[in-house]
Amino acid sequence: MLILAFLFSIFSCQNKTKVNNEQNNEETYKKTMPEWAKDAVIYEVNIRQHTKSGTFNEFTKDIPRLKELGIDILWIMPIQEIGIKNRKGVMGSYYSIKDYTKTNPEFGSLEDFKNLVNTAHENGMYVILDWVANHTSWDHVWTETNPEFYTKDSLGNFIPPVPDWEDVIDLNYDVLELHTAMIDDMKFWIEEADIDGFRCDVADQVPTEFWNEARPELDKLKPVFMLAEAETPEHQDTAFDMSYSWWLLHGMNQIASGETYITVLDTIINWEKENFPEGSVKMRFTTNHDENSWNGTVFERYGEGNLCFSVLCYTLPGMPLIYSGQEAGLDHRLSFFDKDSIDWSNIIYEDFYKSMNQLKKDNIALWNGSYGGDINIIHCKKESSIFAFTRIKDENKIVVILNLSDNEAETDIEINIDGEFTDYFTGNTYTKEKLHSTKLDACEYRVLIID
Repeated sequence: MLILAFLFSIFSCQNKTKVNNEQNNEETYKKTMPEWAKDAVIYEVNIRQHTKSGTFNEFTKDIPRLKELGIDILWIMPIQEIGIKNRKGVMGSYYSIKDYTKTNPEFGSLEDFKNLVNTAHENGMYVILDWVANHTSWDHVWTETNPEFYTKDSLGNFIPPVPDWEDVIDLNYDVLELHTAMIDDMKFWIEEADIDGFRCDVADQVPTEFWNEARPELDKLKPVFMLAEAETPEHQDTAFDMSYSWWLLHGMNQIASGETYITVLDTIINWEKENFPEGSVKMRFTTNHDENSWNGTVFERYGEGNLCFSVLCYTLPGMPLIYSGQEAGLDHRLSFFDKDSIDWSNIIYEDFYKSMNQLKKDNIALWNGSYGGDINIIHCKKESSIFAFTRIKDENKIVVILNLSDNEAETDIEINIDGEFTDYFTGNTYTKEKLHSTKLDACEYRVLIID
């Protein structure tokens, strides 16, 4: 029932008032995802919590390790100065921005951030910056210089976008001058720091027309990669290269808790195929900053199955995400408004994620968007907790078999692919006849590659 409610919310959610912008050139502009993203893995960087100092310079030292891990894109959570008025906690929310073009002095200077970006580029990695276009802090510079940029109540007072976001105030995209100002501030980070794109916070709360206007303007500076924190199909028509897969996350959480059946994955995958443009990319994840802080660690939500669900995220069509500390077995909810450093004393899952990242790069069937292979679900017994599927691109053929439960499971699997398959993790070999009757231990996963 919760999944159905979530799906309903996707269709019923309305953007803010749409605007007609005569300067919008979306009819002649055609979005192209940067070629470098075709087999990419993305890593969310929580600068405040990633190191003990919580600075750009200290994080920069970790970039070579992340390169060795197999990371291609660094998504940096908001780095701008945080508002003081109505601040939450001691340090405040990253998403309460006082000035879009100034760095948070607790993190370091603009020069420090530019060095971070340069170091990433030298290691063959790309950097996208978290962008908060929906709201600002109560003491943002625009509240003095451009109060008309904000939504107001009947008495002319600034208001939060939703009641419990008391530390921020809502921007009004009916004001076309706001579009220009916001795009100019986004351009600043490309021109000054040479970033490679943006992750756009609560993207469905900002009119799609704005994003459609912004993307071609940004691409004039350099080909950018754009990630929407939303699951809105129209976003990938013009503005965005990748969208969140919230529905999958909620489905996985409910499967792990026993609230729903594994067949919900069929429903989710089919909905994505039917509603998103061909070649769209979805970001797959078991955790991120919101999920970890507010809804629980991967161990709270998935228990011993956390790696099995990660394998699912890596092998479904889409780009997998790793969150700061996930490879170190982050086992507590990081504070959102105060300092709470990640413990790096034992990077327990480093080898696992390194091998998963290599798996993705070595097998074009697992690449992103139109570069990868389509998914074909293998229908097992309805009562089974085993979820299985194939992905094929040219001569590259992958079979994925997952037991998404904490009990041993057995089922019959019909695979219409000839040849001998090798398990990526164990080296065991299988034929389709040998796989017909499959038994998996609790939370066991197999990724089979045809020889």
